[in-house]
Amino acid sequence: MKCLVFGKTGQVAVELQRAIPENWDVRFLGRDEADLADPQACADAILEFAPDVVINAAAYTAVDRAEEEWELAHAINGAAPGAMAKAAKDTGAVFLHISTDYVFDGSGNTPFKPGDPTGPLGVYGASKLEGERAIADAGGNWLVLRTSWVVSGHGANFVKTMLRLGAERDSLNVVEDQIGGPTPAKAIAEALVTCATAMRGGQKGGLYHFAGAPAVSWADFARAIMEEAALDCRIDSIPTSDYPTPAQRPGNSRLDCSAIEHDFGIAQPDWRAHLPAIITELQQ
Repeated sequence: MKCLVFGKTGQVAVELQRAIPENWDVRFLGRDEADLADPQACADAILEFAPDVVINAAAYTAVDRAEEEWELAHAINGAAPGAMAKAAKDTGAVFLHISTDYVFDGSGNTPFKPGDPTGPLGVYGASKLEGERAIADAGGNWLVLRTSWVVSGHGANFVKTMLRLGAERDSLNVVEDQIGGPTPAKAIAEALVTCATAMRGGQKGGLYHFAGAPAVSWADFARAIMEEAALDCRIDSIPTSDYPTPAQRPGNSRLDCSAIEHDFGIAQPDWRAHLPAIITELQQ
């Protein structure tokens, strides 16, 4: 199986390097090899390698900076995935892509289903939604995996930040009214490999949700991190209004993941079971 992965150093890309079977002929493209701001260059890379599987594990993820760099965000998150998906279709490859809970407006307290109405609150979410639609318009056999709150033992993420600040301070203020599912990058990578294998076997893809369980607030997630890492740092809950950011965050990031379990046999990962290994790797 020939597999081309866009991304090399991001959280999911690193975990894909560990999860992809050794007998796959895989190539990872970093920023120096694939300019995601140039959709045609991304398409050309697929046409040149002629893979069986294309996984886009790269994205513009600077949520706040996207409010100013909206053209770059839309090029990387919107136009590039569409060009990749079309090239994948033209070469007969299956195409898998990672999206986000930010395509929703975060209202209510019920987990969002894949078919629920979207309503992004900022440029980042809008750019990711543009990418989803471009992929669907390209046709072929594609799969978009919406996920949330990605964490791992490498890269920039909430667990890493909490470990650093927890070791430096006696207390931290953390938002309590944003609820979601922390999702281990390891579990995302394994899910992508499972889906890609099934799709190469003839199964159709589509739009799916995949996030960690149980749902938790950022404040309670921070408390779990401090407890697991044995850090004596008190977490004080605050409302989102006390922590303003350039881009608005969704209050409800819960995702209904029943469809991917039904169609691919992939259950929601329990972030509590993954947390010790993530912390161990970060501390090392």
